[in-house]
Amino acid sequence: MQATIPIKPMIPELTHKVHLSPQDLDRLRELRAERPARNISKPALTRGAALADWVAETVGSWRFIVLQSVVLAVWITLNVMAFIQHWDPYPFILLNLVLSFQAAYAAPIIMMSQNRQSEIDRRNAQHDYRINVKAELEIELLHNKIDALREREIVQLLNIIQRLSAHLAPELVVAIEAEAAPRG
Repeated sequence: MQATIPIKPMIPELTHKVHLSPQDLDRLRELRAERPARNISKPALTRGAALADWVAETVGSWRFIVLQSVVLAVWITLNVMAFIQHWDPYPFILLNLVLSFQAAYAAPIIMMSQNRQSEIDRRNAQHDYRINVKAELEIELLHNKIDALREREIVQLLNIIQRLSAHLAPELVVAIEAEAAPRG
């Protein structure tokens, strides 16, 4: 009959675990509760905002540039060739006035559209940041869980190795414990 040797774990039970800070846990709970990826709000467009967007989209298109170039070429050609009575002779003062009016009204309307779009972009950037923070905290939490599982698995494997060693070679275990015991 073999002598039973008390088996002591080689590594003491892990009491210190790496976790998220209380502030990070609170932030993660908040982000989980509000589900930022699903709470994308579409701002309601006023008539003015819709008109500004339409003007900016139209004036900023190749179709508008080509159409305006054709109109300007026809205007200048008709006034230079005088097929019709000269309504705007050579310095084209009337054409200059029309283009100035167009620029005077188009520029602020386009700026309104750009300002509204920059506000939308800012909100989207904040939204993306919140999602990234949540993802980072979730990943950190997963890393901590995996580390804890790995540590627990290592402790279990070391205990199994110690039991197998004690079972297969008890005199070797006694010798090792004798060497490790403090001499005094």
